[in-house]
Amino acid sequence: MALAKMHVKKDDTVKVIAGKEKGKTGKVLRVFPAKGRVVVESLNVVKRHIRPSQLNPEGGIVEKEAALSISNVMLVCSSCDAPARTGIRILDDGKKARYCKKCNEIVDK
Repeated sequence: MALAKMHVKKDDTVKVIAGKEKGKTGKVLRVFPAKGRVVVESLNVVKRHIRPSQLNPEGGIVEKEAALSISNVMLVCSSCDAPARTGIRILDDGKKARYCKKCNEIVDK
């Protein structure tokens, strides 16, 4: 299975552009390149039933974040503070960096 093109990384701030959470922003907690999905902090929260175990003797219902499709999120540029498409630019030292196609600024720290 081919890996999906990941335009976001862990700890990026993203805005959801489609689905039930549309318009909300959050921080990326996990990225799944093989599945083309991301987990965003406090978005797409679902309830899961947990069976009793040694760590959780009572079991019960737990709320946790479910993964969103990578195509439904857009990176929020830190300089222009808006969701924008990104491109890759090769810097002077030969390293690759993402840049915002709206304001033309480097997104990576």
